[in-house]
Amino acid sequence: MNPTAASLLRIASTFLATSVVVLPGLWGALALWYQLPGGQITKALGIVVWTTFTVAVLIGIWHGRALLGLTAFALIFAGLIVWWIQLKPSNDEVWADDVAQMTTGTVNGNTVTLYNVRNFDWRSQTDYTQRWETRTYDLDHLRSVDMIMSYWSMRAIAHMLISFGFDDGSYVVFSVEIRRQKTQKFSEIGGFFKEFELSIVAADERDVIRVRTNVRGEDDYLYQLRMPIAAMRSLFLAYVDEANELAKHPRFYNTVTVNCTTLVYQMMNRIVGHLPLDYRLLLSGYLPEYVYGVGGLNPNYPLAELTARGRITVRAKQADQSANFSSAIREGLPGVEAPPASSR
Repeated sequence: MNPTAASLLRIASTFLATSVVVLPGLWGALALWYQLPGGQITKALGIVVWTTFTVAVLIGIWHGRALLGLTAFALIFAGLIVWWIQLKPSNDEVWADDVAQMTTGTVNGNTVTLYNVRNFDWRSQTDYTQRWETRTYDLDHLRSVDMIMSYWSMRAIAHMLISFGFDDGSYVVFSVEIRRQKTQKFSEIGGFFKEFELSIVAADERDVIRVRTNVRGEDDYLYQLRMPIAAMRSLFLAYVDEANELAKHPRFYNTVTVNCTTLVYQMMNRIVGHLPLDYRLLLSGYLPEYVYGVGGLNPNYPLAELTARGRITVRAKQADQSANFSSAIREGLPGVEAPPASSR
């Protein structure tokens, strides 16, 4: 090999070794920040030590000691991974009030009893009356399933709620939420680093929609889903099963893999089957386009009209404390004239 080629090979190898260290090094720093026990000073000291070690390894690599540096880094990083794997989710923390209780349910034939259905009276984000209720639902009277998309910043990101409607005019909403502790605030980055547990909250519509539109200033859209009754029932029961499972075996929330969209996709895929994977399952704000494309929304209207007529923000603000909140927010919404006969 001529000297020029050898020199280029050394440089390329050095850059490769650098990338092998830099990316795990960055991940390690974030993992320590979000999971190292103690306050911010302890976390900062941990990051300083980790960063100093990582920089020392990089200096060794660039001074011709790549094998020694990579070996040392691999050993220490393996120890970090062992510590990371041992971090386990818990249901025993001091939780924020709106996720303080866990929804569970029992099924007796067609009757489902839900425990800890949230029905807060929100006056502001910090001023509210807490109510956790036990409610019973007869699945023989289940008539509709609605998807509610709530936007708070960019168009690509939204929170999804699923609302089940019964023929007596009652509704119950299931929301896949982060279960944060009282001292925590939501962080998209923290959601990658086991900062939050996962929770399924069943709630009254006037609670879970109104807190978003009237209190937090979010923009909400409601779409009625085209589903056969059998699939509606299966989805309702799937939520109950997931909620019961979380009560027994807590899980970490993950910003990408375990969130309000992906968990519902997994449940629906088990029920319906053959749902394609799509980037819009991650960019949840575009989920209505995905659902429309797979035939899940009313095909008699263009999506743009369903979106325009499904914007419930103004109606929710006007309905506010009304006992007819659920019917008020649905004024002017197109129905599903011809739901499919089967789930396949």
